[in-house]
Amino acid sequence: MQLKTLLAAIPVREIIGPVGRAVESIAYDSRRVQRDGLFVALRGEKSDGHDFIGQAVEKGATVIVAERAEKHPRATCVVVENTRGALADLSTRFYNFPARKLKLAAVTGTNGKTTTTFLIKHICEKAGMRCGLLGTVRYEIGERVLPAARTTPESLDLQELLAQIANAGCRAAAMEVSSHALAQERTRGIEWDVAVFTNLTQDHLDYHGTMENYFEAKAKLFKQLQLQGKKKKPLAIINIDDRYGRRLLEKIDKKVSVVSFGMGALADFRASNYRMEFGGTSYQLDARGKSYLIRVPLIGRFNVANSLAALAAANALGVGLREAVISLAKSPQVPGRLEMVPAKRQFQVFVDYAHTPDALLNVLKTLRELGPRRLIVVFGCGGNRDREKRPLMGQVVDQNADYAVITSDNPRKEDPDKIIAEIENGFRGNHFEKITDRASAISRAIEIAQPRDSVLIAGKGHENYQQFSDHTVPFEDIQVARRALENHPVEFK
Repeated sequence: MQLKTLLAAIPVREIIGPVGRAVESIAYDSRRVQRDGLFVALRGEKSDGHDFIGQAVEKGATVIVAERAEKHPRATCVVVENTRGALADLSTRFYNFPARKLKLAAVTGTNGKTTTTFLIKHICEKAGMRCGLLGTVRYEIGERVLPAARTTPESLDLQELLAQIANAGCRAAAMEVSSHALAQERTRGIEWDVAVFTNLTQDHLDYHGTMENYFEAKAKLFKQLQLQGKKKKPLAIINIDDRYGRRLLEKIDKKVSVVSFGMGALADFRASNYRMEFGGTSYQLDARGKSYLIRVPLIGRFNVANSLAALAAANALGVGLREAVISLAKSPQVPGRLEMVPAKRQFQVFVDYAHTPDALLNVLKTLRELGPRRLIVVFGCGGNRDREKRPLMGQVVDQNADYAVITSDNPRKEDPDKIIAEIENGFRGNHFEKITDRASAISRAIEIAQPRDSVLIAGKGHENYQQFSDHTVPFEDIQVARRALENHPVEFK
């Protein structure tokens, strides 16, 4: 693509060098620059791309986009106000606006994003609408499945993935949109058909600082809707059982159509008569002037909300509501989301991604509704993340579980024992023990489980690694739990 064509997509402060160049690729990592490539210098938390401009030129960059003037005899320097915004706009133009070729659903919120996007994809595909998926667990592009590097990719990678999804014959895509992505403009320029808000509870305050900043980051997705062109008429789908959802309703431009969901009488997609058992959940849906009996093979009140959001979103993408309801009954298990470990025992073992106080509380309440004799929890908190939530998570477990094993999550660069001590501050009782090694903690919980108990292994869900200060090791809670079950004979006291 010609540089002149690309430059039409961004506001430019200054150009140093010739503009009659062809651009064969774009990169924001100097190590990935190719010959006749364009390099965008991003300012990050740990490093500044401007420090790697020389390396990018050596690798073959002939165009540099930066926030300060840089003179290089072999490269044209394009000076802009904000390189993050420029990267998003350049990427969108470079990949020829791939979002316009898809029916696109965005899901944001603290909890429920992964399950909701999985359900949207499932419903669409059962209706014959091939659907891509981008989120925390993995990226699905037609028949290809890729490991997810992050929940919402950087804008350049996101546009490339959307182009691949469209080229793979997909007509739709469901994607999780994180608060970090919104704050860093990774989704800038994307035109949505549907934007879903699930809920907002404490998380990521190490990055956002305050809940208000966190909320404003999420709200950016819905501000984008009113700025879209006329080719798509976007729909906002909002959880009005959540207090931040109700606040969000007041911020959405009146020109944007809104559908609400929840268990309250005012919800457009309303659930009632909720019932739960080990095999799944059922409830009555009232929507579009009709009533439906919903069965979904996922357990928990929170999955009622997730399925409501998915039904509303899929319906907005063009799937008939009755057809969506029927397909929902055959939904797959979402990896690491209250996933039952095959135990062949008189007790149940579950793995869940819950890593916030609210998510952990919801899962514990759900399991409590199943009537276990005892509820045993294995959990920890990630290092180099929001420290304020550690005692809060301890408090949630102290008040809602019968016994706990506090352990490591992903300690990263922090001392795991210090993280555990901060969690312990939330306990008032003494019905817990501390085992730093996560595999040993899981083994201990299964060792002490008795008939009719439920064991919850929380915090890492689908993750297949554990991060330490100087290394990362393979680690899957569900596989570790399976081995522990094999190693402990069936003996009950």
